[in-house]
Amino acid sequence: MKLFAKGSRVKQSAYGSGTVTSSDERYTVIEFDNHGKRTFVTDMVTLGASDEPAPNRPEKKRRQSTKAPAAVKATTTTTAKARA
Repeated sequence: MKLFAKGSRVKQSAYGSGTVTSSDERYTVIEFDNHGKRTFVTDMVTLGASDEPAPNRPEKKRRQSTKAPAAVKATTTTTAKARA
């Protein structure tokens, strides 16, 4: 059983090249270039070292939170005053 360090480039027969995101005695998690993130049982997976560099991926943009429009807030306040 060979543990690869986080950030190591590896090759797996079914998925190709990828980057190790975490590895311990139970599980090895790899972010593959073309197949996304996969989790393997460390004792059962066969990996080889890869010299192929990681592809450049665009940064993910954070979603902006949506805020309630002012008209909804005004209606709620007016309705509460009418009941009082």
